[in-house]
Amino acid sequence: MAIGIRRRELLVTLCSAAAVWPLAARAQQPAMPVIGLLGSGSAQGYAVQVAAFRLGLQEAGYREGESVAIEYRWAEDHYERLTALAAELVRSQVAVIAAIGGLPAALAAKEATTTTPIVFMTGADPVAVGLVASLSRPGGNVTGVSGLNVEVGPKQLELLLELVPTASVFALLINPSSPLAETLLQTLRAAARTLGRQLHVVQASTERDFDPVFASLAQLRAGGLVITPDAFFLGHSEQLAVLALQHAVPAIFQYREFTAAGGLMSYSASLTDLYRLAGVYTGRILKGEKPANLPVQQTTKVELFINLKTARALGITFPITLLGRADEVIE
Repeated sequence: MAIGIRRRELLVTLCSAAAVWPLAARAQQPAMPVIGLLGSGSAQGYAVQVAAFRLGLQEAGYREGESVAIEYRWAEDHYERLTALAAELVRSQVAVIAAIGGLPAALAAKEATTTTPIVFMTGADPVAVGLVASLSRPGGNVTGVSGLNVEVGPKQLELLLELVPTASVFALLINPSSPLAETLLQTLRAAARTLGRQLHVVQASTERDFDPVFASLAQLRAGGLVITPDAFFLGHSEQLAVLALQHAVPAIFQYREFTAAGGLMSYSASLTDLYRLAGVYTGRILKGEKPANLPVQQTTKVELFINLKTARALGITFPITLLGRADEVIE
């Protein structure tokens, strides 16, 4: 009888150990790293950018949901919310903050922490705006990717002038909430003076502003519209394209999404390239590299997209030379 009892006790002990062992083994496995993604706009408006970011992560060896988790924080076009959202990610102890919402998100993340690694994506000069000490040696906890958004502004105006050479007046759409607003304004005003054209500034910082802005263009007798680079405008590319066509205004913006939605032209740094590179850098930091040792990447690749269907609707004929320079012509 005693032997039978001991056998039962042994079986119970073994079964209990077998049940506990997998739990103990799982507990010893390293936790999945978490990225805090800080966006100025909305998840819907930034779907293309996030897809490109994930692609970069995959190139670095990370796949969301399998080897890395992402906590998303969206400001929904209210830049004043970014500071609190960045602080929230810091309190959550994420491994790295990917501030992909342009300069407003990058500045908010930098203000929130001096220790959590930060990867930014901006069209501004990162040194001039105080994000890093230098491009080659960022120092501190911040690095990222910089495009050419400010630099291509004058070229956008020149491209519009090629299409409507008789126009003497152009309009410039600015988001006054953007940290880059004054720099962009000065750059484009100087370009307009050089070209001998008048430039009227119109402003929008909410969706409610769009209709009045486009309605005012006829009164201003604007022959064309330059939409400045901004995270808010980027998230509303399709809406801006539709309004420009409805009001019969030749318009140029940054990225292909605007032209694909019916905008006349887009010209700027490659959107997918910028966000893919930000994803790659985020992955490298997850693997142990320090932001201070990762030089800021500057993409010099620019893309020109043209919508011929919109051009025909506006009664505009593209010069053959300009069509030949396009990366894509949408029929």
